[in-house]
Amino acid sequence: MISFKSLKIIFVLILSSILLNACNGKLPGADARKYDPDPKKRIEKNLAEGRGFRLKDLGSSSGTFEFASSNELWRASLDTIDFMPLASVNYSGGIIITDWYSTDQKSNESIKISIRFLTNEIRSDALDIKVFNKKCTTQINCVVSEKKGNLIPELKEKILKIAAIYENEKKNKDKK
Repeated sequence: MISFKSLKIIFVLILSSILLNACNGKLPGADARKYDPDPKKRIEKNLAEGRGFRLKDLGSSSGTFEFASSNELWRASLDTIDFMPLASVNYSGGIIITDWYSTDQKSNESIKISIRFLTNEIRSDALDIKVFNKKCTTQINCVVSEKKGNLIPELKEKILKIAAIYENEKKNKDKK
């Protein structure tokens, strides 16, 4: 009777002999004589043949994505509302939401601003701005409503003007 340990040893020996015979004495890899010794040329050849990648190409896609600091509309929006505390900022989602803000602590009224970016282009329909008003009679008794009026067009105009200035500065810098 053959023991389980002996069966394991026989199985390992048979498997090893099969694997070793499959190699035919050749190790995997390429013949170094067939390739250029210069690594830069080998890299370029592999990339041209589609057998490689560059790390700098990993983030690229069909869309145009920029860092938030290079988007003039984004920077102008943050600069315009920089006096207000921010509750949520998501560049990839295209939204800025401020926290509740009041000019003085004794006031029972505060505002909150939400700016949605509909496009990166500097134009009048690029932003969706909402202003919310919170009036409190007591600490827990507050009424929140969307504020209408001339604050929204004023904010939009100021943001667009600052963004246009940033864009002109960028163009002048790129010309140099």
